[in-house]
Amino acid sequence: MVTAIVGANWGDEGKGKITDMLSQESDIIVRFQGGANAGHTIVNNYGKFALHTLPSGVFFNHTTSIIGNGVALNIPVLFKEIQSITEKGVPMPKILVSDRAQMVMPYHVLFDSYEEERLGGKSFGSTKSGIAPFYSDKYAKIGFQVQELFDESALKEKLARVVEMKNVLLEHLYHKPLLNVDELFATMMEYREMVKPYVCDVSLYLWNAIQAGKKILLEGQLGSLKDPDHGIYPMVTSSSTLAAYGAIGAGLPPYEIKEIITVVKAYSSAVGAGAFVSEIFGEEADELRRRGGDGGEYGATTGRPRRMGWFDCVATKYGCRIQGTTKVAFTVLDALGYLEKIPVCVGYEIDGKVTTDFPTTGLLEKAKPVLEVLDGWNCDIRGIRKYEDLPENCRAYIEFVEKQIGFPIGMVSNGPKREDIIYR
Repeated sequence: MVTAIVGANWGDEGKGKITDMLSQESDIIVRFQGGANAGHTIVNNYGKFALHTLPSGVFFNHTTSIIGNGVALNIPVLFKEIQSITEKGVPMPKILVSDRAQMVMPYHVLFDSYEEERLGGKSFGSTKSGIAPFYSDKYAKIGFQVQELFDESALKEKLARVVEMKNVLLEHLYHKPLLNVDELFATMMEYREMVKPYVCDVSLYLWNAIQAGKKILLEGQLGSLKDPDHGIYPMVTSSSTLAAYGAIGAGLPPYEIKEIITVVKAYSSAVGAGAFVSEIFGEEADELRRRGGDGGEYGATTGRPRRMGWFDCVATKYGCRIQGTTKVAFTVLDALGYLEKIPVCVGYEIDGKVTTDFPTTGLLEKAKPVLEVLDGWNCDIRGIRKYEDLPENCRAYIEFVEKQIGFPIGMVSNGPKREDIIYR
């Protein structure tokens, strides 16, 4: 049985916690897209962790953690991360890396920074982790798969060819130091030694696991609105953030994905540039940012303060639809306990007309939020384990959102810990 855990919005919905929680009952957890450009914050009995490449199931002895072929694999970052968790007393997790996964090359990270610098004020708000240059090369067919590390002469030849192209850009567009083939080759050999023990034919491994009736969890990064096709293009990420891509990024038959749990936050937040209709500013935003997440709404990778907004029913309804949601996990509800009144964005006004359907970017830029104000519950709800024990106004908020988005809310998270969850 395969379950996907994905985000409905701009990322940062609290997927890490939900994956960590569901990993307890799973055998295999797979990261299927993205790279070390976004993180998942997890709080458990070992401490607090920000994971970037490792799947969120690494804290359990019974699980196998897989880096799928769709991931932008930064090998030194992965190993630094393994070290950072084992140093805190987490037992060495069982990890497999797809032989078809492609590697983030050292120059991808450089090009990412150089391009943001060149664009200046028109930049995409990249995390400078090399993700856009990595995926550009992948689709231009000049990327490097893990399996290529094991054929030295072919690797050297290809590196020379690619470096020739890169150096033209470095010299004439960025005016930066040129790349050296021999140095790069030596680095790739170091990468090979690091990754060698973990390399495997992941799609075959997963196929056999499905036949054996294993429980598999697909862990998505970011959310629907950052998808390059269905998101707020061009202010998106460079890999598909949708559950459907899990079949491709992990190498699974699409019909095996039986459950799609879409994680939705009880308010909105976003990192990076792009249209954000329900955004709030000033003291109102600062207050929500301070109380949100676990220890505040700051990027798990960058530490950047996230942009804040009220819950957006239009974006979330769309985000859930495009994921193919079977169940919604509603998170960080406890953060709203300080509010007397809670605004919710229920529609977009575009050129004088109100719509509840999420538009394309050009129209989105013109949209103004249509807000409905609900009564707050004005108390701390952490520690509550039963739905009926939640304050009446809190249940009314959940049920209002559920009706607006049209997808069932099956789980409500009311705190950062694994056990801070209410099943409905």
